[in-house]
Amino acid sequence: MRQLLNYKWPIAIVLIAITIVLFFLSPNLSQQAENAGTFQLPASSDSKLAADILEEAGAGDETISVVFTYEDPIDEQTQKKISSIAKDIEQEDSSVTKVLDPFESDETAEQLVSEDNKTVLLPITVDGTNDEVNELANRIRQDVISEDTTAYVTGEAIINHDVNESAQNGLEKTELITVVLIFVLLFAVFRSITTPFIPLIAVGVTYLLSQSIVAFLIDWFGFPVSNYTQIFLVAILFGIGTDYCILLLSRYKEELMQGHNVEDAIVNTYNTAGRTLIISGLAVFIGFSAIGFAEFPIFKSAVGVAVGIAVLMVVLFTLVPFFMALLKDKLFWPSKTSISHKDSKLWSAFGRFSINKPILSMVIVAIIMVPLLFTYNDQLSFNTVNEIGQDYESVKGLDAIEEGFGKGDSLPIKVIIQQDKEIVTEEYLPYIETISKEIEKNKNVDSVRSITRPAGDIIDELYVDSQLSQVGDGLNEASNGINDVQDGLTEVQKGLQDFNGQIPSNENSGGLEETVNGLGQINDQLGSISQSLQQTQNINRASQQLGQVQQQLGQIQQGLSEASSEAGRASELSGGISQLSEGIGSSIDGLKEINNGLKDAADLVSEMGKSQALHDTSVFIPNGTLENKDFEPAIERYAFDKRKAVMLEVILEDDPYSTEAINSVQEIKDIVSRTMNGTPLEDATVAYSGVSSINNDLSDISTSDFTRTVIIMLVGLFVILTILFRSMIMPIVMIGSLLLTYYTSMAISELIFIDLMGYDGIVWAVPFFGFVMLIALGVDYSIFLLDRFKEEASIGVNEAMHHSMAKMGTVIITAAIILAGTFGAMMPSGVLSLMQIATIVITGLLLYGLIVLPLLIPAITVSFGKGIWWPFKQKQSNKS
Repeated sequence: MRQLLNYKWPIAIVLIAITIVLFFLSPNLSQQAENAGTFQLPASSDSKLAADILEEAGAGDETISVVFTYEDPIDEQTQKKISSIAKDIEQEDSSVTKVLDPFESDETAEQLVSEDNKTVLLPITVDGTNDEVNELANRIRQDVISEDTTAYVTGEAIINHDVNESAQNGLEKTELITVVLIFVLLFAVFRSITTPFIPLIAVGVTYLLSQSIVAFLIDWFGFPVSNYTQIFLVAILFGIGTDYCILLLSRYKEELMQGHNVEDAIVNTYNTAGRTLIISGLAVFIGFSAIGFAEFPIFKSAVGVAVGIAVLMVVLFTLVPFFMALLKDKLFWPSKTSISHKDSKLWSAFGRFSINKPILSMVIVAIIMVPLLFTYNDQLSFNTVNEIGQDYESVKGLDAIEEGFGKGDSLPIKVIIQQDKEIVTEEYLPYIETISKEIEKNKNVDSVRSITRPAGDIIDELYVDSQLSQVGDGLNEASNGINDVQDGLTEVQKGLQDFNGQIPSNENSGGLEETVNGLGQINDQLGSISQSLQQTQNINRASQQLGQVQQQLGQIQQGLSEASSEAGRASELSGGISQLSEGIGSSIDGLKEINNGLKDAADLVSEMGKSQALHDTSVFIPNGTLENKDFEPAIERYAFDKRKAVMLEVILEDDPYSTEAINSVQEIKDIVSRTMNGTPLEDATVAYSGVSSINNDLSDISTSDFTRTVIIMLVGLFVILTILFRSMIMPIVMIGSLLLTYYTSMAISELIFIDLMGYDGIVWAVPFFGFVMLIALGVDYSIFLLDRFKEEASIGVNEAMHHSMAKMGTVIITAAIILAGTFGAMMPSGVLSLMQIATIVITGLLLYGLIVLPLLIPAITVSFGKGIWWPFKQKQSNKS
């Protein structure tokens, strides 16, 4: 330290110069956070896989919606106005790839107009970045939608942008409130106008330098970043940095009051409090570095705080001693004395009680904290909308959709199925329909939209029972048609008999008699064919027999034509025979039409017999069906990647953000996997998209990350504390007390936000960040106390603990209040997750500073006696 003091001016100048240069040269950290996105899922997650599939296939366009709401059912004029707005939006920007007019067909109106005709959706597909999507949304609001129209623009990209914007607005408020709060608290502690500026300058330099370094790391090496990065840098660096400054300044004041000169006072301060500082800083650094082992980028983004802690240590050991040496005792001007170095009467009293009555002290802590633990339910919320409240237009749009169409319709789950060859074929679509049908059976699913059910309703004509029913109807019609032909031929036969009676007996009429007899035989055949068709439904045989009958009728018709020619001298007779011949011709045409129908039916039945898909699914799509124009809109909407991939939209009964929806996603995944097993699609790639799917991934990832990071963090802290304190008992006591404090704080937070304020849970990211913050920061205070205890240990365990509590009580309480205050500055941010994290940290710090540290830790420590140093031997400490 003496060497550093010799070069204090060059060091301070270089440090401040580097800070200024990097501040102006570094990338914008706020912009980096927004570009990174609200959700940064690992590549292995289903939602990320779905996004990649859509992006690679050129189908990753963003869909936003304009939601029109009216007090009364819309009329024809309003419909025309909305259609006109749709055209205007389509021409508004080149990034708009499609605008779906709700009134272009009955099918679209059924999907996009609510049942009460008061809410209308106008979906817009945009090919652009999130920034371009939000710019378009702004132009739609300003230029396209008139002021007299109630309409909201909403969508995933817009909601996420609003969350980012809310977080940045919250950061600005937090920064200002934090600086003012720290100044006021420091002024109250040190009774000095000068003193508060030292921590603020030191921490300010730390924050600016850390922010610049983190921004460069993000730019150069892909360092993790999120909205939380900058906010946590502010809260933690200002909070813990101020705490460390208080520790240094308090000890520096003690040294000056003992009559040491300035240089000796600084050296002694860093030999004692500086050692505590290094231990504390190292513990916090390890805590936040452990986050780097998390898989989830949003969690990992808090690892930037570790960079800040490292920078803070440099600043505290360079810039703070510079000000100490520069200002000397004027650092505390105009105060001649300071309460910061006086013994804490409150902690001294706590110490006497907990040291003299350790069992009772532990019982009191248990009575206060254990009942709260039993109220803890680990109830999480994945509702992004709660982060920003109801004042944003995007949220109002969602509310309007939910009111008009149901909660699940606003943000459906998208099931993506992709394979290496074309999937939109008669062979594969029956399996897609079966998947849709099985998903819809789930009690939490309202409907499923896909190629085979574009409006969400089952198309009965695709199912074999309906098709066979149609075939049966066709056979009945064929049988009726044969009967009609029989009736016609009977009339012809009767007419021929009449004509045969008019021919003189001396003329040859044998030809007509044969014709009459032939028609009689054919009628008998037709009756037999009709009866056989109804009984056996042997379509092929009936078709063959009808073909033979057609040939016989053709011969008879030819014979009648000859007879008509022979009867030429009797024009009346000739004309009658010609008419009868035409009747036979009509019968032949009728039989031909019936026969063609039977052949089509036979072909259909033959196709059915050969179809493996029909055997597997009871769904059959005849050849040529997909070329039908009626199928084009469904294929265009639900197929992509050159028809090698399809999408199913699953509309849930529940709110897409709810825990029930997240559970439903897992159920749907199980259904799809089970249904595809053993089918031609079993090797296809399946991915899931949509808010509920993303939240399902978040739930899985956050749970596994929390467990892994907690283990790494606690093991790391245990190892470093064991080495530094030369005890395995002390680290266990520290960590155990912090875990007790954390879960109690979580229980209190649930009571506040769920039971009192009515939220559906604690935001999913809060337990992770709350744990890291409280453990990493709370361990500081136990280090402050126990390192002083270690320093005083030569006078005996009980006396050393009481003396340490008296000396460190004010510092710890002051530091806890300041750190709680910096997190309290998050409250006005309006961002729910930040408010909840702040509540956990504030509650935890106050519990730790007022109950656990003064009552529990001393009681446990003195209960162990000299065994507190196990398995090491106690080292004799020499006080300076």
